[in-house]
Amino acid sequence: MSGFRVLQAGPVVSVQDMGRPGLLERGISQGGAADVLALAEGAALLRQDAGLAALEMGGIGGTFEATGALRIALTGAPMQATLEGVALAWNASHQVAAGQKLVIGAARRGVYGYLHLGGGIATDPLLGSRAVHLMGGIGRAAQAGDLLPAGPDTGRETGLGITPEDRFAGGVLRIVESFQSSLFPDAVLARFGETAFARGGRANRMGVEMVSDGAGFSAAGQLNILSEVIAPGDVQMTGDGKPFVLLRECQTTGGYPRIGTVLPCDLARVAQAGQGAALRFEWVTLQDGLEIQARYDAQVKTLPSRCAPLVRDPAEMADLLSYQLISGAVSAGADPFDTGENR
Repeated sequence: MSGFRVLQAGPVVSVQDMGRPGLLERGISQGGAADVLALAEGAALLRQDAGLAALEMGGIGGTFEATGALRIALTGAPMQATLEGVALAWNASHQVAAGQKLVIGAARRGVYGYLHLGGGIATDPLLGSRAVHLMGGIGRAAQAGDLLPAGPDTGRETGLGITPEDRFAGGVLRIVESFQSSLFPDAVLARFGETAFARGGRANRMGVEMVSDGAGFSAAGQLNILSEVIAPGDVQMTGDGKPFVLLRECQTTGGYPRIGTVLPCDLARVAQAGQGAALRFEWVTLQDGLEIQARYDAQVKTLPSRCAPLVRDPAEMADLLSYQLISGAVSAGADPFDTGENR
């Protein structure tokens, strides 16, 4: 069976897919990849379904040995990667032969890198998903000796690359008001949107702490709020006034007041922000938020068409004449010693 045997793995390496939607009433949040856009990018590079499982690597990857020939793609936070000692391009697809060793090191930017297999990782599904839910106790992180089997791969193409959306150094998080936003005075809501935040030290697949200078943020009567259903993107305000942006592996209920909800299309920017990365919230109306999300969803659908060969055959380049192919010219009759070309 084709796949990878794990020879060594970082502490937060796990199989992830799109998670388990629809199980909140059973106390299970959706979970799944912290950066679902990376799943879509890997699927585009391998010309396969974005719902297939991949290996998520938090901060550092591991060492893997191929048990058969297979195709791979590397996406998400850029990491050092070598195959049999030869450097591999990130955000690209590659062919791997049986017995070859793939080594993936630390992230150069961002947090979560992804290793995709042609056909996806075909571990046993549970409750409709192969995603490990670390907080919910479903599955566990990858360990040395584990086998990551590849599913049936009908594709053949490799050597493709894609330019990803840069989401690895913080930035703007667009946020809409939710049904608890009115608990916060207008002045607090305005100050929240004007404040420069940085990712704090408390962060995992469940949520990310935001820290800032100055006073914290609080709602009226926040100690009397009943626990209610919460969702990824909700921004909880803890007792000390520090906001936490909840991610896909968040709890299903919570009693901290929520100042608003970050758009789903910006959650990868939260998950991929390294400690200390600058982040800022920008209030948008619900209508604007829906339109922004719709444009993002449309862009994701174009990913397959945005993949291009890493090395292009000039005979197949329709835009060949748009490139500068000559870096200079010399005269066959010129004496190079007169012109200094040979000095």
